[in-house]
Amino acid sequence: MKESKSWRWPVKKQSILFDKRAVGSKMKQLPFMVAVCIIMLLIIYTSTKYQYQQTAMDSTFYPFYTFKDSGVDSKSLDSLPRGIIEARSDLELKPLWTTSSSRSKVSDRSSSNLLAMPVGVKQKQNVDTIVQKFLSENFTIILFHYDGNLDGWWDLEWSKKAVHIAAHNQTKWWFAKRFLHPAIVSMYDYIFLWDEDLGVENFHPGRYLDIVRSEGFEISQPALDPNSTGIHHRITVRNRMNIFHRRVYEVRGSIKCSDDSEGPPCSGFVEGMAPVFSRSAWHCAWHLIQNDLVHGWGMDMKLGYCAQGDRTEKVGIVDSEYIVHQSIQTLGGASATKVSNHEETVKRHGVDVRSEIRRQSSIELQKFKERWEQAVKDDESWVDPFSKV
Repeated sequence: MKESKSWRWPVKKQSILFDKRAVGSKMKQLPFMVAVCIIMLLIIYTSTKYQYQQTAMDSTFYPFYTFKDSGVDSKSLDSLPRGIIEARSDLELKPLWTTSSSRSKVSDRSSSNLLAMPVGVKQKQNVDTIVQKFLSENFTIILFHYDGNLDGWWDLEWSKKAVHIAAHNQTKWWFAKRFLHPAIVSMYDYIFLWDEDLGVENFHPGRYLDIVRSEGFEISQPALDPNSTGIHHRITVRNRMNIFHRRVYEVRGSIKCSDDSEGPPCSGFVEGMAPVFSRSAWHCAWHLIQNDLVHGWGMDMKLGYCAQGDRTEKVGIVDSEYIVHQSIQTLGGASATKVSNHEETVKRHGVDVRSEIRRQSSIELQKFKERWEQAVKDDESWVDPFSKV
């Protein structure tokens, strides 16, 4: 028994010594492991911080801009230091030299919203009325002159403060695609892209935007007075009992709107005569405008995809601030509402201008539908956010 005990003791002693060596070795390795962990954490932190700074710089230097869309090599600006790159602009007029009065005017500017309208000199009086409303709220004004007539506007005091762009017989969407690029208008909170034939006696842009902001509307329009001409969709008509509405209920006509109707023109819909876009919504809508389809037909049914979320919530009609749609058609010639002017236009052009414009609009509507369907088919990764499962 004593021999057996004496034999196990050296073995046990040897095992204890081995364990002490192992523990000692691990203890020696512990500072090294801690140092490695610290270095790895520093690398991860530095990498994450760099990526964040790069993202922040990109958002500053390249707002609403991608080289992929432009067709330009992404390395084309590598020769410039990032801090000097100015990838966006605005539509603010600048003086040729700075005076104390011009400095005070710049500092006093508190609003950052834009009104853009296609105009003809024949609608000068109505345009003046509209612009006066918006100037009281410090809007930037840009006028697209589709008749090419600029000289007829200089007698208006505000005209010299507005931006004027002239191109003969071009549409609102043609102008918007070419001159309202998101990088150009990114400083504006809201973009009003309006027609010229709107009555604004019961409209105030400041009160309107207060409602838009409070309800979170990314895309909106003022309601149409029921006495307006050219009303195409019931949802745009003013409801006297509401401040705003997001949907309409309709049991008559070919289109039925009920609680189950979750898409345009029952909800998530505004029409093309007076849309108002938030900055983010316009970034999307600008890309939706087809460069060659200048009449914009069909776009209104798809604008809800640019609502930055649920179109049944983010798109709305404001009832308390409403307008009158006069439906005066002057693009391409005199208004077709006056028979004498209409006949004169036919004689001058040799064709019925209004009929030809409507025919072209219908052709473009079909093309837009086909392009949308083809785009959906080709983009296998795209998931319709409003499709019912």
